[in-house]
This record gives sequence, C-alpha cells and structure tokens, in this order.
Amino acid sequence: MEDKSVSLQEKMAEDLKSAMKQGEKLKRDTLRLLISQFKYARIEKTGELSPDDEVAVLMNAVKKRKEAIELYQKGGRQDLLEKEQKELEIISSYLPQQLSDDELNTVVEQAIQKVDAKTIKDLGKVMSLIMEEMKGRVDGKKVQLLVRQKLG
Repeated sequence: MEDKSVSLQEKMAEDLKSAMKQGEKLKRDTLRLLISQFKYARIEKTGELSPDDEVAVLMNAVKKRKEAIELYQKGGRQDLLEKEQKELEIISSYLPQQLSDDELNTVVEQAIQKVDAKTIKDLGKVMSLIMEEMKGRVDGKKVQLLVRQKLG
C-alpha cells in the first residue's frame, strides 16, 4: 500500500479482481468478506470510513482469525487451522507495518514515563495511550503482557 492516493478499500477491490482472474479462491473469498465488513461499518457509521475506521475493521477481522486459530489448535482441526492462518496473512497484509519487539519495548517505556505509571494499577492509562497512538500497528495482548512485566 505504498501509493497513498489509493484508499485501502480501492486497493482491496483491485486485489479482488486480480484474485478472481488468477483463480485464487481463498484470497477472493477473504477479500469479499472484508469488503462486506467495510460496507456494514459504513452503514453503522452512516458515512464514509476514516483510515482509522478501516484499520479498526481489519483489526477486528484479525482478532476473529486469531481466536479461531486458537480454538482449532485445541480441537486438532488442522484443515480449518491452515485456512484461518492463510486468511490471517491476507488480512494482515493490508494493516500498517507492525512494530518490531524493540520498537514496541521503546513505545511501552515512553508511555509509562508519559503517564508517570508506577504500579500495575496504572495499566489502563498506559494501555489506552499506546493503543490510541499505535492503532493497527501493535497486538493488544502483546502490549498488555509487556506493560504488565514492566509495571509488575
């Protein structure tokens, strides 16, 4: 998504056409589902989606896939597990670049200093600051674990 003049939804529509021509069924189906989720989000919002709204839709889709992957691992459903993992890869390719562990560590330390967090009771303040600033670039569970380590 290097070209900023093309919206995320336009990029997905182009990729959907390409996937249909290439016969990539999983990518086609995943993109159709995402495009549908964007339409529902626009209806709920009664207007166009901001880039943050688009990222929120994608993050929700990512969260659903991760939960399904976890359940399929526990249930030993390798066939469904692989499908969800591939869908997760497709969806993740539209998200902003994720922070590396080192970058995340730095962001957490800065947030702790910024809100002057001292104990685990300050977890909420630190988390809300990080999640607001890093929308779509971090995994909430990963952030929470790191913040707990630093404050615990």
